Amino acid sequence: MVTGPLVMADPGGGEVAVEVLGAGPYIMSGRWGERRASGRRELRLTIRYDGAEPSAGTVRVSRRVPAAEPWWLIPGLFYGENRPAACRRVFPRFEVGADRPDEMVSARWGFRADRAATPAVMVWGDEAGACLIADEESALGTTGLAVEHAAGEATIALLFPYQEFPITYYGSALPLPAEAATHVWQPGESRELTVATCPLPADRHAYAPLLREDRELRLPAAPVEPWQDVEEAAGIAAEGLHRWHYDPDPGVLLETVGFDREVSGADGERVDRQAMHVGWVSGIPWAAALLEHGLRTDRPEHVAAASRVIDFICANLSPSGTFWGTWYRRSGWSQSWSHTKDALHARTLGEATLFLLRALRHRPDPAWQAAARSNLDVMVARQRPDGNLGTLHHAATGEVLSWSGASGLTWIAALCEAGGETYLRAAERAGGYYAAFVEDEFIYGAPEDVDLAPTSEDGYAAVIAYMALHRATGAARWLDLARRAADWTFTFRYSYNVRFGPRTPLGVYGFATRGADQASPSNQHLHAYGLVCTDELIALSEALGDPYYAERAYETLACFRQLLPAADGDLNAYRGMITERYYQTDCFQPKGMYLTLSHAWSAGVLLLACEQVLARDRARPVADHASR
Repeated sequence: MVTGPLVMADPGGGEVAVEVLGAGPYIMSGRWGERRASGRRELRLTIRYDGAEPSAGTVRVSRRVPAAEPWWLIPGLFYGENRPAACRRVFPRFEVGADRPDEMVSARWGFRADRAATPAVMVWGDEAGACLIADEESALGTTGLAVEHAAGEATIALLFPYQEFPITYYGSALPLPAEAATHVWQPGESRELTVATCPLPADRHAYAPLLREDRELRLPAAPVEPWQDVEEAAGIAAEGLHRWHYDPDPGVLLETVGFDREVSGADGERVDRQAMHVGWVSGIPWAAALLEHGLRTDRPEHVAAASRVIDFICANLSPSGTFWGTWYRRSGWSQSWSHTKDALHARTLGEATLFLLRALRHRPDPAWQAAARSNLDVMVARQRPDGNLGTLHHAATGEVLSWSGASGLTWIAALCEAGGETYLRAAERAGGYYAAFVEDEFIYGAPEDVDLAPTSEDGYAAVIAYMALHRATGAARWLDLARRAADWTFTFRYSYNVRFGPRTPLGVYGFATRGADQASPSNQHLHAYGLVCTDELIALSEALGDPYYAERAYETLACFRQLLPAADGDLNAYRGMITERYYQTDCFQPKGMYLTLSHAWSAGVLLLACEQVLARDRARPVADHASR
């Protein structure tokens, strides 16, 4: 037992410092646990307050490494600098020596733990790194995760309870004041805390085995109980797309539909968004899933609706030869959600083309085939010699307006699945170019709405891309990149069940967060888009002979078979209406709420994953489904 700060040598290397921020005295002791396979050890701390009067105090557990330019990882929340300097979206950014909180740029950041997919904080410095792991909640309240850099030294810390600094991020460019939870210690009060820690080698990918092991340790305390089986969930999602999002005039999947059908906007119109992207948040991918479902279940109305949507998109190509970005009821076809005039976004175009090719497998159509070829040919013609496929493309001229980021990844799968030597060579060149993003553990640029921010959607695109290249070529390099991309994607995937207030909607319904993904450090809410690469993750497991990746895919499918309205009135919605946002932390909305808008992509991606799993079940009827 020592009075004041406690410094303990980690048997694996380095030191852990324990202190209490606040008036003392505090008596502390610590005991190391056994080394686990990943190298982590538990450190069990006992802290007693010996003051004569009640006093607020925050326990801080920290590690330091020498670092001129540190690389941070808080899973799902903070990646390296986190926000590239050129990114127009404003959210927390790390910069050496910076102290510009109004711009959300700082050399020190603190966050509450439920913002992280795993309550862990890691750093890599000049030669090696370190890691600290905790639970979302402790005996002192919600845990905090912090990073700080000064004088060539990087510090990671756990705070009990949390502090958010230098500002609090709430999902917009407007910073909120810093926030700190408090615990008031009573004279003689003693508390026990357990953290996990270890040094890390220089390889940034060293997080992968550590997070894999950590998830295994959390599984017994994080059950997920789906509300419907896969077949039932497919039917609910398909009905939601057809009943609520499909509009036959002119043949679109409306992007959002309000749960409450009596609510109207200021102009008296319904809150439903009268728009459709060609891919991503609406359009061809989800029409293709509805088409497959309609053919399998003999629902001609679903087949007709899906076909009409694809017909409408394919009949209206931009002057440059690709799809348009978005259709608006009032103004027709237009660009993507970009600050750049007349820009079309590569990821959206690529996803539309990929799923058009997949729809053609189920229903050959000359007009669809011609639209697919037009998109493929112009993109190959624009490809740089180094493989970059561009990010923003001018709708009229085809000029590439931006080459930044990795949004071209989705085109790799489209090129591979199109077949033919020309397309495959272009896919391989692109695979070589975008490999650097995967190897650097910093993939960014996929969603139109967050510019160049790293997101979970970048991970999905990379998994789909490199599995497509592996299937097409059999090359080990592509399989290894697919594995690395999947590991990076899983940093966004919640490994534990967030604790919700008993009167919040997510608390009342007992929503289990394990398997859900943080959308991005910029959009801190849970979403289901990870279902888009369900089949690829299962195939990755088969190729590696490692069930882990398939388990994570089924885990996500189980998660999003929760909170499905099976009947009108369920969840204050109608049957088949599926939200895109589950608020697991205080960002955009208070923790425990969910967005009362149904999104076409939310129903579509669930339907897609269900159909992929059901197709696999039909191919292997004796498969073991216990993990689902």
